[in-house]
Amino acid sequence: MATTDRTTPYVSIVIPVYNEEGILREAISDLRAQLAPFGWSYEILICENGSSDQTVALGQHLAGEMAEVRVLSVGAPNYGLAMRQGILEATGEFVICDEIDLCDTDFYRRAMDLLEHDDADLVVGSKAMKGAYDQRPMVRRLATRVINGMLRVALDFRGTDTHGLKAFRRARILPIVHQCVIDKDLFASELVIRAGREGRHVVEIPVQVAEKRRPAINLVRRVPHVLRGLAHLTYAIRVQNGRRE
Repeated sequence: MATTDRTTPYVSIVIPVYNEEGILREAISDLRAQLAPFGWSYEILICENGSSDQTVALGQHLAGEMAEVRVLSVGAPNYGLAMRQGILEATGEFVICDEIDLCDTDFYRRAMDLLEHDDADLVVGSKAMKGAYDQRPMVRRLATRVINGMLRVALDFRGTDTHGLKAFRRARILPIVHQCVIDKDLFASELVIRAGREGRHVVEIPVQVAEKRRPAINLVRRVPHVLRGLAHLTYAIRVQNGRRE
């Protein structure tokens, strides 16, 4: 439900949400307060996907109260599709992809410095590289390392993280978004991997992560989707792309 006649923002902040009525208002209000010192024109895209609580209604109320907020909905529990739709709907010169329980404006500041003053095209906030501080439960930290290990084996991924905080020049990365064939949990991984393979300058910076609430989706239930997505992604990049080349 995008509104029209808005001044084009400098930065678009894309935040997928699922059943987040408990923290949505506070998180968005805090984020706006933390963005004020930066002096950017910005929009916040709340990208809802299949919530069964009052997330959509609350998001609509926030959009009515706050001129910078827009609400999109993909109608099904699909994190990757919600992120992709948010990126496609974003109008800013730069796009930041965040999580509602993070809203890490220190990452915004550091990433934008690299995008504006360096030659970076895509900045990834890594929870696993040297200097990062991951305070999530052990099982979630282990899952990050397992998935990254599988990506290294299957697709020769050279980085340390793909999921979570990202910032990029929209014009440079939008063509990569259109190439992506995976949604759900591995869309973010495909985006980062394809960007590197297409010659975009991808930079990782360490981030601090702490869990503010229990994950909205059970980690164990995600495993079959991740494995199927990894098989699909490997085929798409290794086989289908190889045929085109």
